Amino acid sequence: MFRDLLDTLTEFLKKAISSRLFVLGSICFAMYAGLVSTLFDMQIIHGEEALNEYMQITEQTITTAGTRGNIYDRNGKLLAYNKLAYSVTVQDTGAYKKAEEKNRMYLRLVKILQKHGEKIQGKFEVSLDSNGDMVYTSSSETSRKRFLRDYYGVKKVEDLDDEKGQYPSNLSARELFQKAYKDNGFDKLKDEEGNPVSLTDQEALDIINIKYALRLMSFRKYESTTVATQVSDETVADILEHTGDLQGVNVEETTIRAYNDSIPFAPVIGYTGKVPEDQLEELQQKKSDYDINDIVGRTGIEYTMEQDLQGTKGKKTIYKDSMGRIRETKDETDSSAGHDVYLTMDADLQKGIYHLIEQSLAGVLIKTIVNGDYEAGSTTDGSNMKIPVKDAYYQLINNNVLSLKGIEEEDASETEKEIYRKYMSSQEKIFTNLTNELMSPHATAMKDLPEDMKAYMFYIYAYLAGPTVGIIKEDAIDTSSQEYQAWKADEISLRNYLYYGIANGWVDTTKLETGAKYSNADDTFEALTSYTLESLREDRNFTKRIYRYLINDDVVTGQELCLALYDQGVLVDKGQDAAELRASGDAYSFLLKKLSTLEITPAQLALSPSNAGVVVTNDKTGEVLALVSYPGYDNNRIGDGTYFSQLQADLSLPLYNNATQTRKAPGSTFKPITAVAALEEHAVNTEETINCTGEYDEIALPIKCWIYPGYHGPLNLAGGIAHSCNVFFADLGHRLSTDAAGNYSPDAGLEVLREYASKFGLDHKSGVEIAELEPQISKEDPERSTMGQGSHAYTNVQLSRYVAALANRGTVFELSLLDKTTDSEGNLIKDYTPEISSHIDAAGLTWDTVQQGMREVITNGSSKRLFADLEVEIAGKTGTAQEARNKPNHAFFISFAPYNDPEICVTVNIPFGYSSSNAANIAKNVYKYYYGYTDLESIVNAGALDAAQVNIRD
Repeated sequence: MFRDLLDTLTEFLKKAISSRLFVLGSICFAMYAGLVSTLFDMQIIHGEEALNEYMQITEQTITTAGTRGNIYDRNGKLLAYNKLAYSVTVQDTGAYKKAEEKNRMYLRLVKILQKHGEKIQGKFEVSLDSNGDMVYTSSSETSRKRFLRDYYGVKKVEDLDDEKGQYPSNLSARELFQKAYKDNGFDKLKDEEGNPVSLTDQEALDIINIKYALRLMSFRKYESTTVATQVSDETVADILEHTGDLQGVNVEETTIRAYNDSIPFAPVIGYTGKVPEDQLEELQQKKSDYDINDIVGRTGIEYTMEQDLQGTKGKKTIYKDSMGRIRETKDETDSSAGHDVYLTMDADLQKGIYHLIEQSLAGVLIKTIVNGDYEAGSTTDGSNMKIPVKDAYYQLINNNVLSLKGIEEEDASETEKEIYRKYMSSQEKIFTNLTNELMSPHATAMKDLPEDMKAYMFYIYAYLAGPTVGIIKEDAIDTSSQEYQAWKADEISLRNYLYYGIANGWVDTTKLETGAKYSNADDTFEALTSYTLESLREDRNFTKRIYRYLINDDVVTGQELCLALYDQGVLVDKGQDAAELRASGDAYSFLLKKLSTLEITPAQLALSPSNAGVVVTNDKTGEVLALVSYPGYDNNRIGDGTYFSQLQADLSLPLYNNATQTRKAPGSTFKPITAVAALEEHAVNTEETINCTGEYDEIALPIKCWIYPGYHGPLNLAGGIAHSCNVFFADLGHRLSTDAAGNYSPDAGLEVLREYASKFGLDHKSGVEIAELEPQISKEDPERSTMGQGSHAYTNVQLSRYVAALANRGTVFELSLLDKTTDSEGNLIKDYTPEISSHIDAAGLTWDTVQQGMREVITNGSSKRLFADLEVEIAGKTGTAQEARNKPNHAFFISFAPYNDPEICVTVNIPFGYSSSNAANIAKNVYKYYYGYTDLESIVNAGALDAAQVNIRD
């Protein structure tokens, strides 16, 4: 039986093996066996290795910024900090394949942001100003060219203006915008239904900014770029509601930089912003993880202390699957906060002094503005010049207090419409006259033109020579030519001078873009005239020139301009002021009233004076207690392109630090250095007298004393300082230039002055940790240099260090704004103590005499009446310097107190401040505040202060 079963099975197997199904089954079995074997090898034996190899393809390193450190004053008052906010970011996820699809998405985003009043931030350095004009926001011509270099994508600035004309630099902001508009395809943009889409200038500019920011991050597409910060909850909700239409757009919770007491502190604290391209490499050398999207300090302490304030970035490596899901995170390190910085400054002192400056300058203007015409002559005293009120009316337009765009709007007030009607009527006449004059074969020489036509012609020349037009190539002009000399002397017409330029190749007409080659100079000049006049119709600065003469000629009145301040919201009518102005027409009284209440400020008018600086220093330590520059600005708004362009155009120069970057001749404030030099070099002794006759005539060009035709008579050294006698110090300069044998050498005298100026630290910067100009010691005319004239030029903070050395009898500090740095927990990282730069080893009698002279300036000199009611005994020195005969003098005052045991030094500089009495008056009020004779609240709530009634002569 078993054999039968075996035979049957054998027969079955023979048939099965010979069957085609067996062959197919064997193949299938082998395939499944191979598959199982492969899967077992991949998942069990080498599974982890295969998974790692797959994940490494999608590895990304993500960084998170550390929290920026805070900035405090010396008493722990918070000045700069971080606050939570929502930011809108954009990332190129590849969701939109076509450029037009991306543009439509960006437009949707921009419209949402604009609807809620949000501002796009970016690095495309073109913006719309308050008048709706396209302007560059670059800080200088150099930075503008660096921006164009980066925009074009060339390696060097020198690659601009190439022969093929691919990378022109002489583009106006409007022309660059139009180029970007076309390059980005906005001129061909259509909606989803194929209908053409028209963009406003602001919409196009915002999209350009977004795309340019993404372009700068193109090498790191997986990271998002912030395009708007501090957006509202309503904006967040709107964006999230439209997420499906805004692929790649996200809202992230982040921190932004915020500032307390921003306006008084902004020139010192500075501000933050995205890394400038030209600074990125430098930052990366200090810390390798900086990238183009980082927020860093751009100016002030924010810039100087960047490495301390900037936190350490966190970093993690993530691995994503093919669906973009994070599968694993490795090598994660947390970010850490930056260090906190404490300043030596007192916030309340800084704030109080800022208001005192503004109130004092307003008082000077009220005293100086006159209701009538005024013209300074070559012999006009720079301390007593006046300002015609029409200059103040004009500044309302010239300094953009009034918006020309607002005047031109269809919904403008009746007053604004009347102003604009007068302008348009006059504009047509002016352009007709300009055309006739330029095209006339008998054009009038510049000196024979009416004042307004002459000004317009000079403007045309400056416009054509400007860097963004570049038709006149001034570096190619032969300055030895007869025509050039005639132009400088106003003895040739602009027409004839430009004809000469065409013939000699320094008038470049290639920008006219007519496509034609002109057969002769007449055709070229006609095309140039047409181009120029057409451009000037849209040129806002030329519009302002026209308004200048409309106001001068009473076509546009002060009453109309002042009423327009209410129409545009510059002033708020809280009483009957507007009604009284309409009824009386007395714009002069109205303007002075608004100045007295500071509803109109000196900064807005940008007349002389409109700015000033004050430095308060501890003479025993070298710590700076206050460093104030008026006017300031709101660094909380610095990311707003329109606001930034407004600051750049502001004629009161708010971005310019008047304490560290205004460098002027110090005038008589230099005389104490001369006194120290003369005593130490034995050119004079303390009791010796020098007779002032009113004029020093021992040199080829005699020097008159300020008292001339009067005279001081015999003065000792203390008396020479007290009365600021020019004859006395000119004689000291002559003595320092004469050796024992009676040989006179100006270089020898200058060398002595340089030696002692250097001993007082005036040969290098003061040491403060913000931007500062280099000092300049005089290299000419020892007799005048002893009086602070010659070619001396110093900043306020440099004078502050020098007077501190006078006060403490010889210790010269490297001044400092920094007190200490701590970690985020308050633990001390570094204690900053001002370094001693040098020590002046002068005799005690020298210090006694010079300090006595400075005390007598206050008690016996021409400033005696000004300081008669000051409760604090101070010592000081006034200084007045003339820069130009048709402009007011610069005003200075250096001082220390208390006289018997000095604690602080106060220095004041007022560019074009008329008389040093105005600088001394500010210092007097600073002392009153510092020593508690007035308080911060009363200062903040006060109006204009009365100008000094004493005209100090020095």
